[in-house]
Amino acid sequence: MSTPVTVYVPRDSAARSVGADEVAARITAAATAAGREIRLVRNGSRGLLWLEPLVEVAGPDGQRLAYGPVAPEDVDGLVAAGLLDAAGTHPLHLGRTDDIDWLRTQNRVTFARVGVIDPLDPDDFLAHGGLRGLRRALELSPQEVVTEVTDSGLRGRGGAGFPAGIKWKTVREADSPLKFVCCNADEGDSGTFADRMLMEGDPFTLIEGMTIAARAVGATEGYVYVRSEYPDAVAALRAAITTAYGRGWLGEHVLGSDLRFDLHVRVGAGAYICGEETSMLESLEGKRGTVRAKPPIPALEGLFGQPTVVNNVLTLGSVPMILADGAEAFAGLGTGRSRGTQVFQLGGNVARGGIVETAFGVTLGELVEGYGGGTRSGRPVRAVQVGGPLGAYLPTARFHLPMDYEAFAAAGAMVGHGGVVVFDDTVDMAGQARFAMEFCAAESCGKCTPCRVGAVRGVEVIDRITAGIDRRANLTLLNDLCDLMTEGSLCAMGGLTPMPVKSALEHFPADFGEQPAADTGAPTTEELATTDLATTTEARR
Repeated sequence: MSTPVTVYVPRDSAARSVGADEVAARITAAATAAGREIRLVRNGSRGLLWLEPLVEVAGPDGQRLAYGPVAPEDVDGLVAAGLLDAAGTHPLHLGRTDDIDWLRTQNRVTFARVGVIDPLDPDDFLAHGGLRGLRRALELSPQEVVTEVTDSGLRGRGGAGFPAGIKWKTVREADSPLKFVCCNADEGDSGTFADRMLMEGDPFTLIEGMTIAARAVGATEGYVYVRSEYPDAVAALRAAITTAYGRGWLGEHVLGSDLRFDLHVRVGAGAYICGEETSMLESLEGKRGTVRAKPPIPALEGLFGQPTVVNNVLTLGSVPMILADGAEAFAGLGTGRSRGTQVFQLGGNVARGGIVETAFGVTLGELVEGYGGGTRSGRPVRAVQVGGPLGAYLPTARFHLPMDYEAFAAAGAMVGHGGVVVFDDTVDMAGQARFAMEFCAAESCGKCTPCRVGAVRGVEVIDRITAGIDRRANLTLLNDLCDLMTEGSLCAMGGLTPMPVKSALEHFPADFGEQPAADTGAPTTEELATTDLATTTEARR
């Protein structure tokens, strides 16, 4: 009897939204009709979202061949052309998956297993290096685990970029019999989807990272706070947690050690503000999601008033590699104080949207023009918003900026969660500035006046500016209002809303009826479009 051919069809939400379930069913039916036995694996997405559903077939040498984007009606033709023999004669054939430029030039660390393994198969997880980090963490003292994370240079991937090791050290040294580890998976920023893809494509990595954190700080209980818009991620996490308990990876005596760690999933109700850590904690406690004043910080008085580690999915997802390979391996990637990799998410009006995990230092232009291929519309890029709906709008003149925390802060912008949203030359930037204020007004928790009232007034002022009513006075008023919100708001909701507004005013003044600024002489879009990804990636390494 011949060995079954392994066929991979993603179960990721993005792939399913464009027909992956139907493609999987058609492949199974076509194989049965052809008398061929297959092993169908529903893996996570590789992150090439413009090619979804991306079907892979394992060849005789173990290498996978990729085909995409595959529609259900393509399946019979693919099978006839030798899909089940890993043949490359069909127009949808893309060659070896690992040789696709988009993947070949990346540094997959957090996403090393996403798209490679069956996300709910614990043996597949182990076969690809799973639990190496946790096993080593259990061999070290808690202080040594904290030191590894500190020495790696890992900073929070949720937006603020606070050093993870310092936060863990604070919780570890806090005097309390009860401590918590909370994962903030309330991924609400526009153009971001990396948290969802990791939870759906490799949930055991998140479980491992949270368990290592528990070992480091002395926590016995953890929570993953997931937004309600992610039902597939919730289902994957819950299934993986059940499996982890059955394997002894969670609960009493984790992997035979003296560590006890219980993990739970909690689903939010769709409030953007609960992406802010103290609002999330309020929600976890069963209260309305409103911002807490700081101090005290959550590391000292967090969930139920106890010391709490609060990190997001990508931060905790980076921890297993750090412990498995050592702090130096992680710190060897990146630039300056921005160490390791970031999972950038390309969205909006972009030709090739998806996940790009690479070392800090890649330029904005390399991401948008090199990986992204420019706009989907074919029109010139005009603006890119980085860091979610509260991030700055940057023109193509800033495409030379390296993607790292310090460079972006110096430019009045932020890397944030790594979302990169592209706009072509038809965008109205005054309208985008208005949207930022309108978004803040809708999503504010209402606790502080600068955010609650300032955003409403901001919409009104921008409307007067675009209507040509006393433009100069209202532009001055808008700038003053932005300064007040930045300095007076309790949290980043109101404090960062002025960032997209002021960046739109600075870089696109003509949309507000002002004279444009002089050309900076930075590299043009056309020059950046010729970027050699392999060369620049190798240089960063």
